[in-house]
Amino acid sequence: MSESYSPGLEGVVAGETAISTVETGLTYRGYAIEDLAEHSTYEEVAYLVLYGELPKAAEMAGFRQRLGAAAVVPAELIETLRRIPKAAPTMDVLRTATSMLAHFEPEAADSSHAANTRKTERLLAKLPVVVAARQRLKSGLEPVAADASLTLPANLLWMLRGQKPSEKGVKAMDASFILYAEHEFNASTFTARCAVSTQSDLHSGITAAIGALKGPLHGGANEAALGVLEEVGSVERAESWVRGALAKKQKIMGFGHRVYKDGDPRAVYLKRLTAAVAAETGHQDFEKMADIIESIVWSEKRIPPNVDWPCARLYHYFGLPKDLYTPLFVVARVVGWSAHIIEQLDNNRIMRPRSIYKGPALRKWKPEGER
Repeated sequence: MSESYSPGLEGVVAGETAISTVETGLTYRGYAIEDLAEHSTYEEVAYLVLYGELPKAAEMAGFRQRLGAAAVVPAELIETLRRIPKAAPTMDVLRTATSMLAHFEPEAADSSHAANTRKTERLLAKLPVVVAARQRLKSGLEPVAADASLTLPANLLWMLRGQKPSEKGVKAMDASFILYAEHEFNASTFTARCAVSTQSDLHSGITAAIGALKGPLHGGANEAALGVLEEVGSVERAESWVRGALAKKQKIMGFGHRVYKDGDPRAVYLKRLTAAVAAETGHQDFEKMADIIESIVWSEKRIPPNVDWPCARLYHYFGLPKDLYTPLFVVARVVGWSAHIIEQLDNNRIMRPRSIYKGPALRKWKPEGER
């Protein structure tokens, strides 16, 4: 029987999931992401992804209370963050910190459904603290304690900057986290599921996923998308730059998607909120430059932007350094990864694909003198 090969596993069905699908736009547990981004908060969506249903009022209150109580990290971890070289990429630091948190996790060895759900809640609360503390320490500032009265995205902005974000800023940050929360069998999610399919633990799966997300073709694409805009530099250069890039067949980061050929619904929704924050923060020229690039890439190549294109601009308008963009993706996506890890372990079979061998035919061993 001949074996087929699909580069990048494109089109290959590798499992079943009840968490999300890209078949009809993008839905989480049956809800369209546009509805969730418009009407929900990130915490509501995190609850939905993790537990399967939108929370009732009492359930949401309990969830928020548990998140608030868990929004502290061990002093030993903060001390480690102080000692890591400042030049170390934040994604590398976050990968190390996630692994280190396992050493302080009281249920680390328990991979039951219930224990993994509790561990997910704690990671949801702790990773924003890690990201903010690392950034402030790197900048010569002391960490800011979490504020239990704020939502997770608003709290992260508070811990990073030490000032309360605007209402528009909170809405846009919340929406970006909702849109990044989950995305079916992408590379990092598949990595997490592969790791735990050996019956490894949740923290190992999340650490592996962070390693996968670091790459510029996955999570690092948002940083690369801002790099495009920084290289263009001005509205006046936008048209000539993009036409020159297209003529040289240069890949423009922030455009195209393996799944969404006619447009990423996340990018469509987030663009409006990003434009509102641009107006509020005085970045209208930056937004106009992005619009020119987007328009020409679409008219010339019919390649639409993906979610990283508006999200990179949004985080730039918040004054956040580029090195933080992919770690923010981690903070938003950890609930999706965890839900997949739990789903994998609930009905597990170890991942063990085959390959098509392209090496030499069977050979006889020869002594050294006859080679």
